[in-house]
Amino acid sequence: MIYLSLALAPVFALVLYIYYRDKHDREPLGMLLRSFIAGIISIIPAAIIEYKFGIEDKNSLMTTAYATFLVIAGAEEVSKYVFMRRIAYHHKAFNEPFDGIVYCVMVSMGFAAAENVMYVFQSEDPMNTAIMRMFTAVPAHFTFAVIMGYYIGLAKYNPIRGLEYTLKGIFGAMFFHGLYDFCLIQQVFPFIAAGAVVSLLLAIRLSYKAMRMQSENSKNFMENEQPNIE
Repeated sequence: MIYLSLALAPVFALVLYIYYRDKHDREPLGMLLRSFIAGIISIIPAAIIEYKFGIEDKNSLMTTAYATFLVIAGAEEVSKYVFMRRIAYHHKAFNEPFDGIVYCVMVSMGFAAAENVMYVFQSEDPMNTAIMRMFTAVPAHFTFAVIMGYYIGLAKYNPIRGLEYTLKGIFGAMFFHGLYDFCLIQQVFPFIAAGAVVSLLLAIRLSYKAMRMQSENSKNFMENEQPNIE
């Protein structure tokens, strides 16, 4: 029970954090729960793609880049996006730019919860695995979701540039996800592993900035102004 609690604690902490960051028009709890469950389910197609197209060779930078940026990051972030779009994007509750962040985070946290439980219970040292992932993998999934959600929120309220913003969101999340995994997984140059921490800190910084900017956009939107879509 303690391992399960440790695996899920950071997920629910970040869920509460984003819920209370949504200051202007908080989302219905039912929609948040549906999005979270969708995130859990989204791990299935991602896992199938990773199994089918993944490469185990970690001693080549090229193959590791392919496996991390395209297969792992691509499968996981696209799967999250597809489920978020199916569940939340066209729902009436998605009614302000900040909601892009909220719903992307909820789907991503569902994904992270399922992934974390699997990693912890498959580990030979579940306690250390749970604690390590509490400060790395789970916050990483959160930041990827915020980056994607920022652009998804812009896309919904700027149809002319909707495709552009959507692609920026998906590929932005894929880039930081791939960079994080690449630094962590490659075995050619051990010192590159430190880049995972650097990429995570950079993603956290960008995520905080994105939340602040999108919160301001939502404030303007609720006051019948146009969001500042840069």
